[in-house]
Amino acid sequence: MDTLENILGHTFRDPALLQLALTHGSVGYENQRPQPDNQRLEFLGDAVLQLALSDLLYRKFPHADEGVLTKARAQLVSTKALARIGRRIGLGGHLRMGRGEEANGGRDRDSSLADALEAIAGAVHLDAGTQAAHQFAARVFAEDLAALHQGQLDNNPKGHLQELIQSVGITPLVYQIIGEEGPDHAKQFIATVSWHSAELGRGHGRSKKEAEVHAAQSALDNPALHEQLRTACEESGQQPACR
Repeated sequence: MDTLENILGHTFRDPALLQLALTHGSVGYENQRPQPDNQRLEFLGDAVLQLALSDLLYRKFPHADEGVLTKARAQLVSTKALARIGRRIGLGGHLRMGRGEEANGGRDRDSSLADALEAIAGAVHLDAGTQAAHQFAARVFAEDLAALHQGQLDNNPKGHLQELIQSVGITPLVYQIIGEEGPDHAKQFIATVSWHSAELGRGHGRSKKEAEVHAAQSALDNPALHEQLRTACEESGQQPACR
């Protein structure tokens, strides 16, 4: 347990909470007697992670709108994503489960790993409070949050950029392929996206489409775009539509 606590970044004042978070329901089923398991902690931990990740995303992506943040949070707390984190930290080897469940691959089952990770979040919250739970989430989700920051926050950056522009007027975005680089077998295209004749973003890609997607993401990360949108909103009197 010391090794797992080091990975989690939290030393439990009440180790029984961690033991409970790691206890699969198959233990009681196999012993044919009532046995506390991690389902109640999983229920709590689900809400704990929702709050912690909402806070992290809100601070990390100050220009993302509610819809994009909601999709990003859903992506982070999906069963597959939680199970992937569980595997990354070696959680399966610490689970307490019945021998039958273990023999059927329970230690590597997505649902078992995801439930246990949520249960641990609930256990950390009970053991040391909200701040400790947020620190736990920041630690174990660090890699996934970094991946979002590297361009995966919005699965459709061109569509999102188009929605932002349309909210303040009818002047269209203009995408241009301005160059190519590299040998034929590894060619990279360079694209720009402009609005009102001002370049908002630039991107590289192995195809023209990929370069345009990266240009759109670059524009979304560009503070100048959001300043232009605020100005356009003020001039058009459409502030509610542009929030």
